[in-house]
Amino acid sequence: MSEKRVLAFDFGASSGRAILGTFDGERISLNEIHRFLNEPVKVGDTLYWDILRLFHEIKQGILKAKHLGGFDSIGIDTWGVDFGLLGCDGALLENPVHYRDERNNGMIEEADKIISREELYSLTGIQFIQFNTLYQLLSLKLKRPHILERAKKLLFMPDLMSYMLTGEIFSEYSIATTSQLVDLKTGEWSYSLIDRMGFPREIFAPIIKTGTEIGRLRADIAEELGIDRVRVIAVAGHDTQSAVTAVPSLNKDFAFISSGTWSLLGTETDSPILTKEAMEFNITNEGGYNRSIAFLKNICGLWLIQESRRQWIREGEEHSYAELEKFALQSEPFKCFIDPDAKDFLSHGDLPNRIREFCRRTGQYVPESKGEIVRCIYESLAMKYKYTLLGIEKCTKKVYDKIHIVGGGVKDGLLSSMTADSCARPVHAGPIEAAVLGNIAVQLLADGSIESIEKAREIISRCEDIKVYEPKNPAAFDAAYDRFCGIVGK
Repeated sequence: MSEKRVLAFDFGASSGRAILGTFDGERISLNEIHRFLNEPVKVGDTLYWDILRLFHEIKQGILKAKHLGGFDSIGIDTWGVDFGLLGCDGALLENPVHYRDERNNGMIEEADKIISREELYSLTGIQFIQFNTLYQLLSLKLKRPHILERAKKLLFMPDLMSYMLTGEIFSEYSIATTSQLVDLKTGEWSYSLIDRMGFPREIFAPIIKTGTEIGRLRADIAEELGIDRVRVIAVAGHDTQSAVTAVPSLNKDFAFISSGTWSLLGTETDSPILTKEAMEFNITNEGGYNRSIAFLKNICGLWLIQESRRQWIREGEEHSYAELEKFALQSEPFKCFIDPDAKDFLSHGDLPNRIREFCRRTGQYVPESKGEIVRCIYESLAMKYKYTLLGIEKCTKKVYDKIHIVGGGVKDGLLSSMTADSCARPVHAGPIEAAVLGNIAVQLLADGSIESIEKAREIISRCEDIKVYEPKNPAAFDAAYDRFCGIVGK
């Protein structure tokens, strides 16, 4: 076959990349051609995404790809839940608001007044987190109803960027399911829920299947950039689902951690698991390629390290991640733990001091040095992975003999090693560029260059370096595990 070249845009919570993928029939090779910051902007009391700057960076990535010989299609994946609202003229009413914005505070409790959590979970199967789209929309309805009244369409971040490229309005399945407004039994919007919440039905765009060709690049953009009107593909728009698509497992049943700012730990199932047990564990059911379900838990991940480092920089002390890891290894193990998902750690700010306050409040040793704080974070994450994996195995009634870690967190060898010890099973770490590879794979699946997701995973498993971490000291983590369980939910 002739070479296929596709362009993947992968947006994380702090940066974005344009990566040119080339498939020769046997291997997928990656060429990162453009990288840029994705920094939120606070105006007044509101934290926004700078969507216009991000769209400018998409154009720059397209130009660089053109100069490297061109490409056949474009796919975009981003974080979940956030959205832009279009007015009657098709223009944005305001910049999309960041999921960490304080407007979401208290919205879960407000929703509880309208629909019970049991009924909501039985409909949507989504984990209860205050930044879900449902709660963001409820905040608009209660606090800024004039914005919602003017809205004609709601587009999630990857759909919004694709709309800017093509003019086509749609909601891709995987990103739509993050909203907590999709009926996972039907794969369509739950209009009964939408009506009960008091949201206007007409703002919700038609849900399309992952891998659908949504249109061609707009003529004016093609003319501006001097390229052909290439195809734009609705890949798995939620970056987690793009990463799951690229998990290099040759077995149908596997456990994974998509590791980065967030840690998404779960497995893939053919249908949602909507049991009372799953709801009590607060596990989510997100849609993926071929209408599969990623049964997973959102865990606050390396954000804890990243935001702690930012605080120390604000205080005038800058250390590399390698230095922070060294400090952690020099500190005594298992002195204290945090629950990574406590509300204390959700927003920007002085994370090290919040960690001290959490430990003080829960009657534990209070970490003082940077090494003690970083060690506390790493060990707490590894323990939370075990806690979550055991819950998922209980719900699925399956045992997973290894854990695949994919995403940027693969570069953090200490966390992978601690995960192997905590979970008492091997960790297969890689690929780092899982979301990008999943994005590219779906574009290749869409044009028939790859025949199935199973084949895509087999190709990725052959092409990527996978590092295996065997458990070395699981007994030490096991001895401290009960102490960790005692602070979960505190």
